[in-house]
Amino acid sequence: MYSENWTQVTEFVLIGFPISWSLQIILFLGLMVTYIVTILGNVLIVVLSWTDHRLQTQMYFFLRNLSLLELGWVSVVVPKMMVSIITGDYSISFAACILQSYLYFLLGTTDFFLLAVMSLDRYLAICRPLHYETLMNRPICIRLVMASWIAGFLWVLCPTILMASLPFCGPNVIDHFFCDSWPLMKLSCGDTQLLEFVAFILSTAALLGSLVLTSVSYVCIFATVFRAPTAKEKRKAFSTCASHLAVVVIAYGSSIFLYIRTSETQSLLVKKGASALACIITPLLNPFIFSLRNDKVKQALWDALKWHRNIGARRL
Repeated sequence: MYSENWTQVTEFVLIGFPISWSLQIILFLGLMVTYIVTILGNVLIVVLSWTDHRLQTQMYFFLRNLSLLELGWVSVVVPKMMVSIITGDYSISFAACILQSYLYFLLGTTDFFLLAVMSLDRYLAICRPLHYETLMNRPICIRLVMASWIAGFLWVLCPTILMASLPFCGPNVIDHFFCDSWPLMKLSCGDTQLLEFVAFILSTAALLGSLVLTSVSYVCIFATVFRAPTAKEKRKAFSTCASHLAVVVIAYGSSIFLYIRTSETQSLLVKKGASALACIITPLLNPFIFSLRNDKVKQALWDALKWHRNIGARRL
């Protein structure tokens, strides 16, 4: 309950990780290296899949869009953390906080939908190879990616509007490293029951709905692979979906981990760790997972390096 004489909070303070100054510097350097490697890795995936003729397939079209999503996701959180550490200013305006929260959940939800679409693509490629080009042609791929973005945009719009309309009359300290929804709701001096209900229904539907589609796709894939007559064919089929499956396990594992209910202190640490895994570590790992396990990507990268080396030698 709150009185009529409350004053709306105009800014929040993000505590992040309350550690000593020397450890803050180490954290800053770690974030900077992680961010640079993440940007370079995902940009490399985007450029290679866009320019190399061997990567002009449906799978790499989806991979390119996944890398773009990861670029946006990590950029929503990490730069603000780095600026706060180096300047000592951990404040964020009310509008910027709501915007950061919206973009974080928009990109995260779209990421789940796109991973589900990619699992459907792998199912059709392995289980329905004769109909694959018809069922998953370029126009359909574009529509599926657009549908993932539109669904993500609409999915988090209502909870964000409800969040922005809540009264915040103090305190304004958020015990997190970005404007996540659950610490924001705890700071509101209004009734958050409707927002909590809507957020729970929508997040559960997005998470479990995409997870069910992904799980069913992989059950069918594994059933088809196990019926393959030779070990060579089984390895080939597994290699086409191993990278995507690894990303799925990391993404869904970290998100499901956020729902663990332990003691208050442990729960807070778990949520921070799971959030860091989802929006910082996963975008970092994606380029390595998809490139190191993919011969076509490695060959495209090697050919690009040789081409640039030859161009440089001719100039000399």
